[in-house]
Amino acid sequence: MRARPDPRRLSTLVLVVLLLVAAVQPALAKSREKILTETLRTYAATIRWGSIEQAESFVDPAYRAEHPLTQLELDRYKQVRFTNYNDTAPVPVNDNEVRQTVEIGIVNIHTQEARSIIDRQVWKYDKKAKVWLLSSGLPDITRHD
Repeated sequence: MRARPDPRRLSTLVLVVLLLVAAVQPALAKSREKILTETLRTYAATIRWGSIEQAESFVDPAYRAEHPLTQLELDRYKQVRFTNYNDTAPVPVNDNEVRQTVEIGIVNIHTQEARSIIDRQVWKYDKKAKVWLLSSGLPDITRHD
């Protein structure tokens, strides 16, 4: 004959599991926040130093497939220098998406004309890869904000 599980033991086990899940959840959220902070900082530095090819690696692969950079766009990026990257704090839309507005200063290397553009970024968290990906594409330097 099988012994029946002790209801007190079972409820204690369930309580322990729930406490463990509750304890791990903030750690996961902090980890995601830390990854976001590091991603945004690295992306800002990459843009600021004008490395568009490297900046493209931050863009969601699905977006890149739908909107591949043309040679004309690459040539346009080569005609400017980024002089400023003034970002605001990221605004969470939900647990897996944030939006950030960035003012980017640019100078045309041929005419020395300086101007700034507003880049409205959308970042989404890829749970499988545990990375934040830019789903709004690279800054549109043809805009005249």
